[in-house]
Amino acid sequence: MLRSMTGFGSATEEIDGARYTVEIRGVNSKYFKAQVRVPDDLLALEAEIESALSRRIGRGSLTATIRHLADASEGGVTVNVEVMARLVSSLESVSNPEDSRHSIDLARLLDIPGVLVHEPVEDVVERARPAILKVIDSACDELIAMREREGELLRADLKGLLESIGSRLAVVAERAPLVVEHYQERLRQRMTTLLEEVGASVQNEDLLKEVAVYAERTDISEEVVRLGGHLEQFEQLIEGASPDPVGRTLDFLAQEMLREANTIASKSADGETSRNVVEIKGLIDRIKEQSANAE
Repeated sequence: MLRSMTGFGSATEEIDGARYTVEIRGVNSKYFKAQVRVPDDLLALEAEIESALSRRIGRGSLTATIRHLADASEGGVTVNVEVMARLVSSLESVSNPEDSRHSIDLARLLDIPGVLVHEPVEDVVERARPAILKVIDSACDELIAMREREGELLRADLKGLLESIGSRLAVVAERAPLVVEHYQERLRQRMTTLLEEVGASVQNEDLLKEVAVYAERTDISEEVVRLGGHLEQFEQLIEGASPDPVGRTLDFLAQEMLREANTIASKSADGETSRNVVEIKGLIDRIKEQSANAE
């Protein structure tokens, strides 16, 4: 199935009291590459996230942003109630309850070492891992759906270009034998004119030899067949239902199409054929540009 490389997908879920948000943006790239942005306490998951993305996305440059909003009950930081209680008790024992200047500010006590207990990073990562991978999968589903919608537009454009090339190639193929016939007739006329001046006549054997050489030099039948085959294969790829990426194969076929068109142009000695080949090469360039957008 033809998919574009540009797209956007996002997903948000609350799992075990924590909110996880994933946003993925995709743009064109010759190969797969991913830039992962995660909170500092989840940096250990960066490689796993990139691996998860590569399993779903075959080609393109991705930017994945992960946000993690923890529940207060599992936020990675807790208050050591026993330490806090001992501090308050000690302060109360030396303070004058009738003096407002000696009021206890509990918030300031949080700055005292030992009052706040930080959860080990390993525990935070282990708890977040399955949740984040699940949300990434949902965001990839949305990204792929958008890529497929854009791929439909891309497929329609490419199909139109293929049809235009096919129609012009048919004209070239149909005209090829006529070019040889016209050359034979022009050559006969020139030879007749020259030989009449010396009282000689045209020998069919000599004429046929010259025509045979010309026909061999300008023969484009193989190039026409190969270019037609590339067009058929290209169409099969963009119309296929396989989930495998086809962008690189399309790039290669477009290069091969251009190579065959250039060979036809180099052998062409006919104005009408040359005009059609120029148009074919222009259409192939457009195919190359569009193929660069395909996954």
